[in-house]
Amino acid sequence: MASIIGSQLGNGSKMAKGYAVTVLVVTLVFSASFSWSWGALYWTIPGEIYPVEVRSAGQGAAVALNLGLNFLQAQFFLAMLCCFKYGTFLFYASWLVVMTAFAVAFVPETKGVPLESMAHVFARHWYWGRFVKDHQKFGEVST
Repeated sequence: MASIIGSQLGNGSKMAKGYAVTVLVVTLVFSASFSWSWGALYWTIPGEIYPVEVRSAGQGAAVALNLGLNFLQAQFFLAMLCCFKYGTFLFYASWLVVMTAFAVAFVPETKGVPLESMAHVFARHWYWGRFVKDHQKFGEVST
């Protein structure tokens, strides 16, 4: 009887170890992919879109929000993993799809645009143009 229980526990441990290694690898791949792509955006976007006068406050707000959301993610990740199993990674993948759609629709291309012209870029955008006054359009010089 003890040998049967021992063999069942041994098989269960091997499966659990394989699952744990898989979860670790998937987590590392997700973290590396996120760091190389979306992870840097919370540093880049506020640095490009805010005027010089409020850039430090905007960057500070972005960092505070990021750290707060990272804290919440760390608190809920293991509970989600226990409840949803592999669905946890599908949850995060679906948010990446939503974030990509948001970026395509709402984040204008700023490559090669000087910081002084950023208001003009956002003023010409289909959505942000409602909120940003285009100083260049009216012949005003922004300082």
